[in-house]
Amino acid sequence: MKNIKSKNVLITGASSGIGEAFAYQFAALGANLIIVARSEIELNNVTETVKEKYKVNCYPIVLDLSKENAANELFQKTNSLKIEVDVLVNNAGVGAIGKFEDYDLKRYNSLLQLNINALTELCWLYLPSMKTKNFGGIINVASTASFLPLPYVAVYAASKSYVLSFSESLFGEQLNTNVTVTCLCPSRTKTKFAKSANSPFQNDESKPSDIPENSAKIGIEAFLKGKSTVISGPQKLTVTLLPRLFSRLRVIKLTASQYKK
Repeated sequence: MKNIKSKNVLITGASSGIGEAFAYQFAALGANLIIVARSEIELNNVTETVKEKYKVNCYPIVLDLSKENAANELFQKTNSLKIEVDVLVNNAGVGAIGKFEDYDLKRYNSLLQLNINALTELCWLYLPSMKTKNFGGIINVASTASFLPLPYVAVYAASKSYVLSFSESLFGEQLNTNVTVTCLCPSRTKTKFAKSANSPFQNDESKPSDIPENSAKIGIEAFLKGKSTVISGPQKLTVTLLPRLFSRLRVIKLTASQYKK
């Protein structure tokens, strides 16, 4: 079990949802924070809460990681602040739900830049110092969409499949060290994601949903215990059982029926 008191934790997408929950829970464990998001007002609100309630350091950085070279800009910023990152939480991500052709390439390129490229670049930039110290690690937030083909969520689901595969591969490279790479795969969670992704379930209260605090808690516990992958939320059994019980074609038809508008 890792002890992260007084260690530095960098969290992307920290202004709301699971990222905000990560910030409060890591602060409660005594970690100092670097929190990153696009919304300056919301980010500053989280910073004030962290400092007042948990009495730890918290550095807000306003940055849009869907922009090219933003990951390197963040790395240079933490270097200029002389902050050595012990734990990286790649939480920032966006979705796009609908027919593949409903969105233009600009939207998809921005999605892939954030969900895949920035995440990969940040791992590449921050992992070497963790390996040198032989301490810390990375939490990459994927989704239960990582496990299934999802018609009408094609690009998002594929991007999260990348995150899962990439994270588990990195975990394998750190075996027998004190550096851990954990992939958190939340199922439906009450955040702003559904609205921004144009989800058909955003106003459907009958659909079971997790809360951000629970997703973050499960992710942190798995990381501290050195686990490679963990699933949170009410759909965790469904996504693991479907591929075992049905043919690939049947799974595709089932998931398509859930998202087709």
